[in-house]
Amino acid sequence: MMRWLAIFGALVALPALASEEIADQYPGSMLYSKPVEVIPHVWSAIGATAPPTHENSGHNNNLSFIVTGDGVIVINGGAAYLLAKALHDEIKTITDQPVKLVIDENGQGHAMLGNSYWAEQGVPILAHVDAAHEIEENGHRILEGMKGYNRDKAEGTFVAPPTRTFEDREVIEMGDFSIEVLHLGPAHGPGDTQVWLPEQSLVIAGDMAFHERMLPIFADTITADWIDTWECCFEALNATYVIPGHGHPTNMDQVRRYTRDYLVYLREQVGAHLDAGGDLADAYYVDQSPYAHLDTFEELATKNAGRVYEQMEFE
Repeated sequence: MMRWLAIFGALVALPALASEEIADQYPGSMLYSKPVEVIPHVWSAIGATAPPTHENSGHNNNLSFIVTGDGVIVINGGAAYLLAKALHDEIKTITDQPVKLVIDENGQGHAMLGNSYWAEQGVPILAHVDAAHEIEENGHRILEGMKGYNRDKAEGTFVAPPTRTFEDREVIEMGDFSIEVLHLGPAHGPGDTQVWLPEQSLVIAGDMAFHERMLPIFADTITADWIDTWECCFEALNATYVIPGHGHPTNMDQVRRYTRDYLVYLREQVGAHLDAGGDLADAYYVDQSPYAHLDTFEELATKNAGRVYEQMEFE
């Protein structure tokens, strides 16, 4: 285990390597980077900390899997059929255990469009009921968006809904692992899901937790609820290891700094702006300089501020 702690420590020390300007790190594959073993039997292919592009094949989130000893559990269907196939090809080089379950961390394209590949393999797909609803309502629109940037790399992709859903918690006993699939509460988007390995003290956090890149606040992201869910429930896991939705594996201190603390900071800045009688036009430019070093800052900072202003104006 000490060897794995050393490897994990090296991974945690990698944030300077996460950049939108770094080219594809695994040119022979649709994957942006080759899967790494974070702790024994838990692997993750770390995506680009950038928006989805043809160059990164939409692999801008983390595609993880657990080799349980009695089958493989994959976390995230991936952004496209061919991307999911590329992940499966890598899994086959690591183990001859079959993939027995795919878990979608939410209803966004990078989590679920690759379900099309896994469905063709006959693999069950698990998602939260709210993520399943998101896929049903918006899946075809999300697919068309992916085709726009991925073009030829979108080949074979179709909307494949989950075959199973859960509401708050589902426990999976497989091989040497006891795995808790959790929906801790409202956070980044509908149906946010965390995969918790209590015996290993590792959480595959999904979009509950960000670092290295700025988190996006969507129109339906209620930041006050996200903070509440973090403080009541996610923090209580007290995980030693965190595989976030985006960025390298790290620890709770790091994702707290760039997720919970960022949300609190931005709400404080917007709140002060509101108290001073400021309007939406100026709210876009509240100070976010402590987070300017994060990837996607230029794309997201002003949008985030505007959406928080629109929320807090009516709180």
